[in-house]
Amino acid sequence: MTIHLNTDKNLTIHQEYEDKIQTQITDALSRFSDLITRVDVHLSDENGSKDGLEDKRCLIEAKITGKEPIAVTNFGNNYDLAIAGSLSKMKSALEKIAGKMKSH
Repeated sequence: MTIHLNTDKNLTIHQEYEDKIQTQITDALSRFSDLITRVDVHLSDENGSKDGLEDKRCLIEAKITGKEPIAVTNFGNNYDLAIAGSLSKMKSALEKIAGKMKSH
């Protein structure tokens, strides 16, 4: 499972934080590693340099072997919350797909 992290022009991620995000994604999605070939993570700040609630956005797209890619989005007050919410949504979506694949 390859993980690609992308950010908008308003965000610069230091290597230490990028490593933390990579580990968080790997840990959360490891049980689906046989299904997923690639994960794209897009982090953005919807309000740019202005303050705002729930303006940090995390979009996670998973490319699944033999299936169409799936994507989930979550907003949070900070990137950690946005990422955690997106991972929760992605795990739920992958559980449904894995369940359907096993039943066929």
